[in-house]
Amino acid sequence: MTEGPLAPPVKGFAAIGRAVIGLFAMVGRVTLFAFTTLIRALTPPYYPARFFAQLMEIGWYSLPVVGLTAIFTGSALAQQIYTGGSRFDASSTVPAIVVFGMVRELGPVLCGLMVAGRVASAMAAELGTMRVTEQLDALTTLRTDAFRYLIAPRLFACVIALPIMVLIANTIGIMGGYLLAVYKLGFNASAYLTSTRQYLQMDDVEMALVKAAVFGFIIAIMGCYNGFRTGGGAAGVGKATTDAVVSSFMLILFSDLIITIVAFG
Repeated sequence: MTEGPLAPPVKGFAAIGRAVIGLFAMVGRVTLFAFTTLIRALTPPYYPARFFAQLMEIGWYSLPVVGLTAIFTGSALAQQIYTGGSRFDASSTVPAIVVFGMVRELGPVLCGLMVAGRVASAMAAELGTMRVTEQLDALTTLRTDAFRYLIAPRLFACVIALPIMVLIANTIGIMGGYLLAVYKLGFNASAYLTSTRQYLQMDDVEMALVKAAVFGFIIAIMGCYNGFRTGGGAAGVGKATTDAVVSSFMLILFSDLIITIVAFG
């Protein structure tokens, strides 16, 4: 007996079911990929030269965009706080809120997003091109573990570089708020710096570093995962690049929420 076409409501439920199953399948694949990467990365052979090359590529060459983002954000944050606080006679809270905002939230998140946009896309594009041109298969033929040779250096470099860049971004962002507050809003320079030191807590700095390390792990895994699974030629490389950036953005924001709730909830 031949089944007739599904009714529209049933088709809708079927589409939702396929989407949910696909989501869980993707989560499983990413988890397995991350677990495999960690196991391979922690066992020899190691490739220190490739690690330092990736550290330069991910960290040093990302500093300009991270620094510009931080100084613009810190300055804009100071201006917004001053404008809003003036309505309630609370403009003196500018130093405290700039410190809290940059160190706890804006510094790590914006740094992670900027690096993800630059680095995750580059990883996916490079590994995707290697996949479609069969260079990854050639590595296997040469008995070279692609996880250890290509992915592990990127993972370690991201996890180490992101906390360093977040420290730099926080410093630049706070300095941006200081410059705007002192030279445009008329704050006393000494009093502003005193307030900044007073409200800067080591717990907040440590939490920012934890977030940065998690974001670095996410960027490396999603960039390499999407590049590693590329198929379909040039169009597949483009899709992998887009997927790497979008998935990195979403996971960075989600993990930021979870860490913030756990730490400050």
